[in-house]
Amino acid sequence: VQLQASGGGLVQAGGSLRLSCAASGRTFNDYRMGWFRQAPGKEREFVAAISWSGGNIDYADSVKGRFTISRDNAKNTVYLQMSRLRPEDTAVYYCAADSSRRYPPNRQYAYDYWGQGTLVTVSS
Repeated sequence: VQLQASGGGLVQAGGSLRLSCAASGRTFNDYRMGWFRQAPGKEREFVAAISWSGGNIDYADSVKGRFTISRDNAKNTVYLQMSRLRPEDTAVYYCAADSSRRYPPNRQYAYDYWGQGTLVTVSS
């Protein structure tokens, strides 16, 4: 499956952005989808994940209550609505697809396919 992330940009602290990740190539419904991010000079970290049905959702503690992950299987797209953004949210955000659902959703090794990333910059 191919993943294309979009929606990044520059926003002031306290603002909002919505990221999108469009999937193509295989049946989108088969995949658990996740968002990860990598800040400058730091390792990539888990942000959020959503099961194929949307019934199971996980968030990193750092974004809980501010970010919302969702998906539209008819559009083969997963979203990350980010609100009350902070400068520390500045990072390249990656979407990823997990076909096996064998491993915990917050582990990078659980995911088979990765998008190219979209940059989010939050100014103070």
